[in-house]
Amino acid sequence: MSAQTVAAPARRRRGINLEKWGWVFMRASGVVLIVLIFGHLFVNLMVGEGIHALDFAFIAGKFATPFWQWWDVLMLWLAFIHGGNGMRTIINDYVTHEKVRKTLVWAVALAAGLLIVLGTLVVFTFDPCLGVTESSSLWESCQALGK
Repeated sequence: MSAQTVAAPARRRRGINLEKWGWVFMRASGVVLIVLIFGHLFVNLMVGEGIHALDFAFIAGKFATPFWQWWDVLMLWLAFIHGGNGMRTIINDYVTHEKVRKTLVWAVALAAGLLIVLGTLVVFTFDPCLGVTESSSLWESCQALGK
């Protein structure tokens, strides 16, 4: 009789599995984005006068309330992070040269980060009365607000 040697099972690396958490994030953010996007479309296109009510004043009114500011910022953040993670996955799958892959992943991350910062600033610093003159249809509304 001879004894067979059995190889020890491979040890897992310790630490955080970023690919697994990226995968989980994509599924969770996708579900949340569906709710946010369809809620956004429903309110903008179906409630009240529907698409005919969409104008600058409608958007200014939405951005005047913290609920809609946070709704839109959450949608913006999740969309850019979700899209950036998807682009990172595509780059990792198809770009074989290490330096090019790292450069492209960094470019996607920087672009997504810059657009997130700019979009967030637009939502939270939006002022509908900026640059309104007496000939504007918003003049009376801005005067009532004291701006």
